[in-house]
Amino acid sequence: MLATPGVLPPVAQDARWAYETKQDGQRAVVYLAGDGSVVLRARSGEDITAAYPELRPLGTALGGTAAVLDGEVLALDAEGRADFQSLQSRMGLVQSPARAARLAATTPVHLVLFDVMHLAGRSLLALPYTRRRVRLEQLGLEGPFWSTPSALVGHGREALEATRAHGLEGLVCKRLDSAYEPGVRSRDWIKIRNMRVADVLVGGWLPGKGRLTGLPGAVLLGQRTRPAAGAGARSAAGTGAATGGSLRYVGSVGTGWSEAERAELAALLRTFASDTCPFDPAPPAAGAHWVLPRLVGEVRFSTRTRAGLLRQPSWLRLRSDLTPEESAADLPDTPV
Repeated sequence: MLATPGVLPPVAQDARWAYETKQDGQRAVVYLAGDGSVVLRARSGEDITAAYPELRPLGTALGGTAAVLDGEVLALDAEGRADFQSLQSRMGLVQSPARAARLAATTPVHLVLFDVMHLAGRSLLALPYTRRRVRLEQLGLEGPFWSTPSALVGHGREALEATRAHGLEGLVCKRLDSAYEPGVRSRDWIKIRNMRVADVLVGGWLPGKGRLTGLPGAVLLGQRTRPAAGAGARSAAGTGAATGGSLRYVGSVGTGWSEAERAELAALLRTFASDTCPFDPAPPAAGAHWVLPRLVGEVRFSTRTRAGLLRQPSWLRLRSDLTPEESAADLPDTPV
């Protein structure tokens, strides 16, 4: 069952909803056959069990009771928050069990469970969320690499603010009377992703394909690093940058424009065309066209990788009200 993007339920309906932390990991349906085995399947239906050998002991957690559970596989950082970048090193290792075993020792995952669809040979799909949660919590599934986090009934606004304050991905709101609908993106479940915005400089673009031939398919984004103390403001030699510090690549974005806006952007990019890459170091962007970093944009994104790259970015607008000299450099991102 999938959640629909949206906003918090109306205050008058708040008590009819439960709130769970939205996790940044790999969704998994967990099959416990009651014979000591465990099978994990991704949303695609792929068997991903071999990628996470540390979860195999879960197969004996319920003894001879069979169950089908819903959850999310996470890699946690030092503060206990989901770190998708770390999880990426574990995903896709189904065909590499030896490597998966080595990484399980150094980068173990954690499975959070939030629903139960079948238990002891009986389907629970038609039961309301509240009754399924009671059944799930009664299973007592708490272990070295798995847990059953509690859900909060009511107090949605406070729950959302708490996820923002702790740097978490967001919130999932679930109607207390909702049945479990496999494969359905239901309005009975609402997901709210905490997004942030940042000012960026456009340093290049990648050609579009198909109907976007001749237009930018994506633009390459950068932010200025601060010059070393005492260095003073100076132009970055050979880059066309007009302020101190070099232009650090922070990712690319290819969504957020209408057709007219993309055509307008193409004209601006032609105006600032350059033969020199403005980024230091140059990003791995085969076929890129470089521009002088004079266009300031505003983008929305979910979080940053450890390397500083923007995750899930979307273009918001050109900041014609800002000059490149005024755009933010190494400043905190703004939550929205």
